[in-house]
Amino acid sequence: MVRDEQISYEDVRAAAGRIAGDVRPVTVAPVDPGTFGPADGWLAYEFTQHTGSFKARGAANFTAAHRAAGTMPEAGVVIASGGNAGLACAWAAARHGIPATVFVPETAPPVKVAKLRRLGAEVRQVGTEYAAALEASREHIARTGALESHAYDHPLIAAGAGTLLEEIRAALPGLDTVVVAVGGGGLFSGVAAAAHHHGVRVVAVEPENCRALNAAIEAGRVVDVPVRSVAADSLGARRVTHMALDWARRAEAVSLLVPDEAILDARRALWDDRRLAVEHGTAAAYAALRSGAYRPAPGERVCVVVCGANTDPSDLVRPGE
Repeated sequence: MVRDEQISYEDVRAAAGRIAGDVRPVTVAPVDPGTFGPADGWLAYEFTQHTGSFKARGAANFTAAHRAAGTMPEAGVVIASGGNAGLACAWAAARHGIPATVFVPETAPPVKVAKLRRLGAEVRQVGTEYAAALEASREHIARTGALESHAYDHPLIAAGAGTLLEEIRAALPGLDTVVVAVGGGGLFSGVAAAAHHHGVRVVAVEPENCRALNAAIEAGRVVDVPVRSVAADSLGARRVTHMALDWARRAEAVSLLVPDEAILDARRALWDDRRLAVEHGTAAAYAALRSGAYRPAPGERVCVVVCGANTDPSDLVRPGE
Protein backbone atom coordinates (compact mmCIF):
# COMPACT_ATOMS: atom_id res chain seq x y z
CA MET A 1 0.00 0.00 0.00
CA VAL A 2 1.29 3.46 -0.88
CA ARG A 3 -0.33 6.26 1.02
CA ASP A 4 -0.10 9.95 0.25
CA GLU A 5 -1.30 11.10 3.65
CA GLN A 6 1.04 13.01 5.89
CA ILE A 7 0.78 13.85 9.54
CA SER A 8 1.35 17.07 11.39
CA TYR A 9 1.97 18.01 14.99
CA GLU A 10 -1.72 18.86 15.22
CA ASP A 11 -2.52 15.21 14.37
CA VAL A 12 -0.30 14.07 17.23
CA ARG A 13 -2.05 16.45 19.63
CA ALA A 14 -5.46 15.22 18.46
CA ALA A 15 -4.33 11.64 19.03
CA ALA A 16 -3.17 12.50 22.53
CA GLY A 17 -6.64 13.76 23.40
CA ARG A 18 -8.29 10.74 21.77
CA ILE A 19 -6.30 8.09 23.65
CA ALA A 20 -5.93 9.83 27.01
CA GLY A 21 -6.80 7.36 29.76
CA ASP A 22 -6.55 4.37 27.42
CA VAL A 23 -2.75 4.07 27.28
CA ARG A 24 -0.19 3.96 30.06
CA PRO A 25 1.90 7.11 30.51
CA VAL A 26 5.55 6.41 29.78
CA THR A 27 8.08 6.15 32.61
CA VAL A 28 11.56 7.59 32.12
CA ALA A 29 14.62 6.37 34.01
CA PRO A 30 18.14 7.82 34.18
CA VAL A 31 21.15 5.85 33.02
CA ASP A 32 24.27 5.66 35.15
CA PRO A 33 26.65 8.60 34.71
CA GLY A 34 29.06 7.93 31.87
CA THR A 35 26.85 5.37 30.12
CA PHE A 36 26.22 7.84 27.32
CA GLY A 37 29.60 9.52 27.65
CA PRO A 38 29.30 13.14 28.80
CA ALA A 39 25.55 13.29 28.11
CA ASP A 40 22.61 13.40 30.49
CA GLY A 41 21.13 10.06 29.53
CA TRP A 42 17.65 8.61 30.02
CA LEU A 43 15.61 5.61 28.93
CA ALA A 44 11.89 5.76 28.10
CA TYR A 45 10.29 2.53 29.34
CA GLU A 46 7.63 2.23 26.65
CA PHE A 47 7.91 -1.57 26.77
CA THR A 48 5.61 -1.41 29.82
CA GLN A 49 2.82 -0.15 27.54
CA HIS A 50 -0.31 -2.28 26.99
CA THR A 51 0.61 -5.33 24.86
CA GLY A 52 4.30 -4.71 25.54
CA SER A 53 5.13 -2.07 22.93
CA PHE A 54 4.47 1.45 21.69
CA LYS A 55 2.11 0.00 19.07
CA ALA A 56 -0.80 0.26 21.50
CA ARG A 57 -0.80 4.04 21.03
CA GLY A 58 -1.41 3.90 17.29
CA ALA A 59 -3.97 1.09 17.57
CA ALA A 60 -5.92 2.97 20.23
CA ASN A 61 -5.96 6.10 18.08
CA PHE A 62 -6.97 4.21 14.93
CA THR A 63 -9.83 2.38 16.67
CA ALA A 64 -11.12 5.42 18.55
CA ALA A 65 -11.08 7.61 15.44
CA HIS A 66 -13.04 5.09 13.34
CA ARG A 67 -15.56 4.45 16.10
CA ALA A 68 -16.15 8.18 16.50
CA ALA A 69 -16.58 8.57 12.73
CA GLY A 70 -18.93 5.58 12.43
CA THR A 71 -16.62 3.89 9.94
CA MET A 72 -15.91 0.63 11.81
CA PRO A 73 -17.66 -2.21 9.86
CA GLU A 74 -19.37 -5.20 11.46
CA ALA A 75 -16.63 -7.43 10.01
CA GLY A 76 -14.19 -5.65 12.28
CA VAL A 77 -10.57 -4.87 11.68
CA VAL A 78 -7.81 -6.77 9.87
CA ILE A 79 -4.07 -6.27 10.09
CA ALA A 80 -0.92 -7.93 8.78
CA SER A 81 1.80 -7.81 11.39
CA GLY A 82 5.01 -9.49 12.46
CA GLY A 83 3.55 -9.48 15.94
CA ASN A 84 3.56 -6.23 17.93
CA ALA A 85 1.16 -4.25 15.75
CA GLY A 86 -1.16 -7.23 15.62
CA LEU A 87 -1.12 -7.48 19.41
CA ALA A 88 -1.96 -3.81 19.70
CA CYS A 89 -4.73 -4.04 17.11
CA ALA A 90 -6.24 -7.08 18.85
CA TRP A 91 -6.04 -5.34 22.23
CA ALA A 92 -7.68 -2.14 21.00
CA ALA A 93 -10.42 -4.07 19.18
CA ALA A 94 -11.14 -6.29 22.19
CA ARG A 95 -11.64 -3.24 24.41
CA HIS A 96 -14.59 -2.28 22.21
CA GLY A 97 -15.92 -5.74 21.31
CA ILE A 98 -14.70 -5.44 17.70
CA PRO A 99 -13.66 -8.60 15.79
CA ALA A 100 -9.97 -8.66 14.87
CA THR A 101 -8.18 -10.89 12.36
CA VAL A 102 -4.40 -10.82 12.39
CA PHE A 103 -2.19 -12.17 9.61
CA VAL A 104 1.38 -12.96 10.65
CA PRO A 105 4.32 -14.70 8.96
CA GLU A 106 4.93 -18.32 9.90
CA THR A 107 8.23 -17.06 11.34
CA ALA A 108 6.52 -14.81 13.91
CA PRO A 109 7.81 -15.49 17.45
CA PRO A 110 5.55 -18.05 19.19
CA VAL A 111 5.31 -15.79 22.25
CA LYS A 112 3.60 -13.14 20.11
CA VAL A 113 1.25 -15.60 18.40
CA ALA A 114 0.16 -17.02 21.77
CA LYS A 115 -0.57 -13.52 23.07
CA LEU A 116 -2.65 -12.71 19.99
CA ARG A 117 -4.85 -15.70 20.64
CA ARG A 118 -5.21 -14.83 24.31
CA LEU A 119 -6.48 -11.40 23.26
CA GLY A 120 -9.23 -13.07 21.25
CA ALA A 121 -7.93 -12.39 17.76
CA GLU A 122 -8.30 -14.82 14.88
CA VAL A 123 -4.69 -15.56 13.87
CA ARG A 124 -3.69 -16.65 10.39
CA GLN A 125 -0.06 -17.52 9.66
CA VAL A 126 1.04 -17.10 6.04
CA GLY A 127 4.47 -17.19 4.37
CA THR A 128 7.85 -16.41 5.86
CA GLU A 129 7.89 -12.60 5.53
CA TYR A 130 5.61 -9.69 6.28
CA ALA A 131 4.87 -9.15 2.57
CA ALA A 132 3.14 -12.53 2.25
CA ALA A 133 1.00 -11.90 5.32
CA LEU A 134 0.06 -8.48 3.95
CA GLU A 135 -1.05 -9.91 0.61
CA ALA A 136 -3.20 -12.53 2.32
CA SER A 137 -4.78 -9.89 4.55
CA ARG A 138 -5.75 -7.82 1.49
CA GLU A 139 -7.47 -10.85 -0.04
CA HIS A 140 -9.41 -11.34 3.20
CA ILE A 141 -10.47 -7.69 3.25
CA ALA A 142 -11.73 -7.90 -0.34
CA ARG A 143 -13.89 -10.90 0.63
CA THR A 144 -15.26 -9.64 3.94
CA GLY A 145 -15.34 -5.84 3.84
CA ALA A 146 -13.34 -5.62 7.06
CA LEU A 147 -11.43 -2.43 7.85
CA GLU A 148 -7.73 -2.53 7.09
CA SER A 149 -5.35 -1.32 9.72
CA HIS A 150 -1.62 -1.28 9.09
CA ALA A 151 1.42 -2.01 11.18
CA TYR A 152 2.89 1.43 10.48
CA ASP A 153 1.76 3.00 7.17
CA HIS A 154 -1.29 4.95 8.28
CA PRO A 155 -1.53 8.53 9.56
CA LEU A 156 -3.68 7.57 12.57
CA ILE A 157 -1.18 4.89 13.56
CA ALA A 158 1.81 7.21 13.22
CA ALA A 159 0.10 10.10 15.03
CA GLY A 160 -0.78 7.81 17.92
CA ALA A 161 2.84 6.69 18.19
CA GLY A 162 3.93 10.32 18.24
CA THR A 163 2.14 10.90 21.54
CA LEU A 164 5.09 9.14 23.16
CA LEU A 165 7.36 12.10 22.42
CA GLU A 166 4.89 14.47 24.04
CA GLU A 167 5.05 12.46 27.26
CA ILE A 168 8.84 12.11 27.19
CA ARG A 169 9.28 15.83 26.74
CA ALA A 170 6.86 16.58 29.58
CA ALA A 171 8.87 14.27 31.84
CA LEU A 172 12.25 15.63 30.69
CA PRO A 173 12.17 19.41 30.34
CA GLY A 174 15.03 20.60 28.17
CA LEU A 175 15.18 17.38 26.15
CA ASP A 176 17.69 17.77 23.33
CA THR A 177 17.63 14.41 21.54
CA VAL A 178 15.41 11.36 21.22
CA VAL A 179 16.79 8.09 19.84
CA VAL A 180 14.39 5.63 18.19
CA ALA A 181 14.70 2.35 16.34
CA VAL A 182 13.15 2.36 12.86
CA GLY A 183 11.43 -0.44 10.97
CA GLY A 184 8.65 0.68 8.65
CA GLY A 185 8.66 4.19 10.04
CA GLY A 186 5.42 4.60 11.99
CA LEU A 187 7.03 5.40 15.34
CA PHE A 188 9.68 7.51 13.67
CA SER A 189 7.12 9.58 11.72
CA GLY A 190 5.01 10.37 14.76
CA VAL A 191 7.96 11.10 17.01
CA ALA A 192 9.63 13.24 14.35
CA ALA A 193 6.47 15.30 13.79
CA ALA A 194 6.26 16.10 17.50
CA ALA A 195 10.00 16.50 18.00
CA HIS A 196 10.33 18.91 15.08
CA HIS A 197 7.62 21.09 16.57
CA HIS A 198 9.55 21.29 19.85
CA GLY A 199 13.03 21.62 18.37
CA VAL A 200 14.16 18.18 19.56
CA ARG A 201 16.73 16.25 17.49
CA VAL A 202 15.68 12.80 16.28
CA VAL A 203 18.23 10.01 15.86
CA ALA A 204 16.89 7.14 13.74
CA VAL A 205 18.66 3.81 14.26
CA GLU A 206 18.45 0.73 12.02
CA PRO A 207 20.35 -2.55 11.72
CA GLU A 208 22.95 -2.51 8.95
CA ASN A 209 20.99 -5.11 6.99
CA CYS A 210 17.49 -3.69 7.62
CA ARG A 211 18.08 -0.11 6.49
CA ALA A 212 14.85 0.97 4.81
CA LEU A 213 14.94 4.60 6.02
CA ASN A 214 18.68 5.01 5.62
CA ALA A 215 18.51 3.68 2.05
CA ALA A 216 15.57 5.95 1.21
CA ILE A 217 17.44 9.00 2.48
CA GLU A 218 20.47 7.98 0.45
CA ALA A 219 18.43 7.38 -2.72
CA GLY A 220 16.15 10.37 -2.28
CA ARG A 221 13.09 8.12 -2.62
CA VAL A 222 11.51 5.08 -1.03
CA VAL A 223 13.31 1.90 -2.16
CA ASP A 224 13.15 -1.80 -1.35
CA VAL A 225 15.96 -3.21 0.79
CA PRO A 226 17.08 -6.69 1.83
CA VAL A 227 16.04 -7.89 5.27
CA ARG A 228 18.74 -9.80 7.16
CA SER A 229 19.15 -9.09 10.85
CA VAL A 230 18.59 -10.52 14.31
CA ALA A 231 16.07 -7.68 14.65
CA ALA A 232 14.13 -8.53 11.48
CA ASP A 233 11.04 -9.75 13.37
CA SER A 234 10.26 -6.17 14.42
CA LEU A 235 12.44 -3.95 12.19
CA GLY A 236 12.30 -6.01 9.02
CA ALA A 237 10.28 -3.76 6.72
CA ARG A 238 11.41 -3.97 3.09
CA ARG A 239 10.56 -0.31 2.54
CA VAL A 240 9.94 2.67 4.76
CA THR A 241 6.81 4.81 4.49
CA HIS A 242 6.66 8.00 2.45
CA MET A 243 5.68 9.72 5.71
CA ALA A 244 8.95 8.63 7.31
CA LEU A 245 11.12 9.82 4.43
CA ASP A 246 9.30 13.14 4.38
CA TRP A 247 9.79 13.65 8.13
CA ALA A 248 13.43 12.54 7.96
CA ARG A 249 14.01 15.42 5.57
CA ARG A 250 11.86 17.99 7.35
CA ALA A 251 13.24 17.20 10.80
CA GLU A 252 16.82 16.78 9.49
CA ALA A 253 16.98 13.50 11.36
CA VAL A 254 20.26 11.76 12.06
CA SER A 255 20.18 8.33 10.39
CA LEU A 256 22.51 5.68 11.83
CA LEU A 257 23.19 2.00 11.24
CA VAL A 258 24.37 -0.53 13.83
CA PRO A 259 25.65 -4.07 13.27
CA ASP A 260 23.89 -7.10 14.69
CA GLU A 261 26.78 -7.63 17.10
CA ALA A 262 26.11 -4.23 18.68
CA ILE A 263 22.40 -5.03 18.95
CA LEU A 264 23.11 -8.32 20.68
CA ASP A 265 25.53 -6.58 23.06
CA ALA A 266 23.02 -3.83 23.88
CA ARG A 267 20.22 -6.31 24.51
CA ARG A 268 22.47 -8.29 26.84
CA ALA A 269 23.53 -5.11 28.65
CA LEU A 270 19.93 -4.05 29.27
CA TRP A 271 19.35 -7.43 30.89
CA ASP A 272 22.59 -7.58 32.88
CA ASP A 273 22.46 -3.98 34.10
CA ARG A 274 18.71 -3.43 34.50
CA ARG A 275 17.00 -6.81 34.17
CA LEU A 276 15.12 -5.54 31.11
CA ALA A 277 14.24 -8.32 28.68
CA VAL A 278 13.65 -6.50 25.41
CA GLU A 279 13.37 -7.37 21.74
CA HIS A 280 16.39 -7.17 19.47
CA GLY A 281 14.71 -4.34 17.57
CA THR A 282 14.29 -2.40 20.81
CA ALA A 283 17.96 -2.87 21.65
CA ALA A 284 18.98 -1.30 18.33
CA ALA A 285 18.31 2.22 19.63
CA TYR A 286 20.35 1.58 22.78
CA ALA A 287 23.11 0.07 20.65
CA ALA A 288 23.64 3.41 18.89
CA LEU A 289 24.78 4.97 22.18
CA ARG A 290 26.52 1.95 23.61
CA SER A 291 28.55 1.30 20.45
CA GLY A 292 29.46 4.92 19.88
CA ALA A 293 27.54 5.19 16.61
CA TYR A 294 25.96 8.27 18.17
CA ARG A 295 28.21 10.41 20.34
CA PRO A 296 26.29 13.10 22.19
CA ALA A 297 27.82 16.39 23.21
CA PRO A 298 28.69 17.19 26.84
CA GLY A 299 25.52 17.92 28.79
CA GLU A 300 23.23 16.88 25.92
CA ARG A 301 19.96 15.55 27.34
CA VAL A 302 19.34 12.31 25.44
CA CYS A 303 16.47 9.87 25.78
CA VAL A 304 16.51 6.41 24.18
CA VAL A 305 13.12 4.85 23.51
CA VAL A 306 12.94 1.28 24.82
CA CYS A 307 9.95 0.44 22.71
CA GLY A 308 9.09 -3.26 23.00
CA ALA A 309 9.55 -6.39 25.12
CA ASN A 310 7.57 -9.13 23.39
CA THR A 311 10.45 -11.58 23.39
CA ASP A 312 11.49 -14.93 24.76
CA PRO A 313 13.98 -14.04 27.54
CA SER A 314 15.37 -17.55 27.91
CA ASP A 315 18.50 -16.72 25.90
CA LEU A 316 19.31 -13.88 28.30
CA VAL A 317 19.44 -15.89 31.50
CA ARG A 318 22.91 -17.22 32.25
CA PRO A 319 23.32 -20.59 33.99
CA GLY A 320 23.02 -20.19 37.74
CA GLU A 321 21.07 -16.92 37.62
